[in-house]
Amino acid sequence: MNPPPLGPSAPSACASPTQAGSLLTAGFLALGTFAIGTEGFMIAPLLPRMAADFGMSVPMVASLVVIFTLVLALSSPISTVLSAAMNRRRVLIAAMTAFTAANLLAACSSSFTGLLVARLLMAVAAGLYTPNASALAGAMVAPGQRGRALAIVSGGMTSPSALGLPLGAVVGHAFGWRATFLAVSAMGAVALAGILLGVPRQAGAHLHVAGLRERMAVIGQPQVQRLLAVTLLWSVGAYAAYPYIAPYLSHVLSFGESRISLTVSLWGAAAAVGVSVGGTLNDRYGSARVVRVSLLLLMLSFWTLAAATALPPPLALGPVLLAVVVWGFSVWAFFPAQMARLIGAGAPAQAPVALSLNTSTLYLGFSLGSAAGAGILGSGAIWGIGLFAGACALVAWLLERRL
Repeated sequence: MNPPPLGPSAPSACASPTQAGSLLTAGFLALGTFAIGTEGFMIAPLLPRMAADFGMSVPMVASLVVIFTLVLALSSPISTVLSAAMNRRRVLIAAMTAFTAANLLAACSSSFTGLLVARLLMAVAAGLYTPNASALAGAMVAPGQRGRALAIVSGGMTSPSALGLPLGAVVGHAFGWRATFLAVSAMGAVALAGILLGVPRQAGAHLHVAGLRERMAVIGQPQVQRLLAVTLLWSVGAYAAYPYIAPYLSHVLSFGESRISLTVSLWGAAAAVGVSVGGTLNDRYGSARVVRVSLLLLMLSFWTLAAATALPPPLALGPVLLAVVVWGFSVWAFFPAQMARLIGAGAPAQAPVALSLNTSTLYLGFSLGSAAGAGILGSGAIWGIGLFAGACALVAWLLERRL
């Protein structure tokens, strides 16, 4: 509840600290979504090394990505509804504790089965944390600040794209893939400390959590359905290619681990610029234009990667590196604009539900895309990954034109 105004001359003086404090709380909550987002991106460049350690094929080890994203997408709405009567702060503490512990378990796993179980636990914990963090952040600010607070928390899931992939490559290649899980567990511990110290004890004690009927009401809106369909197609294409960047670079450019790490860092830098510039362009030119241009650039970059497989490594180097930069930039320039459209698609009170549905749709697409990419890679037609990913971006663009 907002404090009463102090008097006619004081509203602006008291509103600013209150809003700033609430947005700071959203920042503490975003520490958790940042840890979760980083974990989801980190192991992609390490799949070949993990496959060698377990004596398995890369497509088989990629099931770690497929299962994590699928379980997160399916469990998130269920666990959120089941925990609706609980204090939100306690739910977030429990979820982040479980997530941190699961990463420690993964770091200590000596078998693929143990690692798979740890990833399942991470997915359930992440699926519980993310929508509850968004709901709490949206409830603790004034209506005029709700979109900004939700963007801060949701951005924690996407901004790690600029860090997770290169960090996973550098740390994993230098110290082994288990070190990546230790790094994420450390992030989880920092996030847990942020919640304990930065989120008021009674925050969200009586917060209303959208039930199944309310969620279905939001899903039933044609505008939301179309936006979620664009998100689904975008995420399927993105994750059809994303987890398999290391085997692609090794096959097409004959890159070893050090050059793969450098290329992945280049992708991460482009993604960081894309996230930042995408938000700025959204404010200046509107979300629809940003989304459409991003999808076209993404399509072209994926099809360039597909075409480059027909070239010898010296000739393929330039087009591949250019495509990697455009891919990294455009794939995340899309996201701030898409979030802005979801926040504005319905009533302000529906924004947390819309973003929660978007998260589930996002990870469902990641699961479908990574499964499709694994199947294409397993067939030996590595050129097909870029072709399929580009086709998904094209269909998303065509659908976007009808919005």
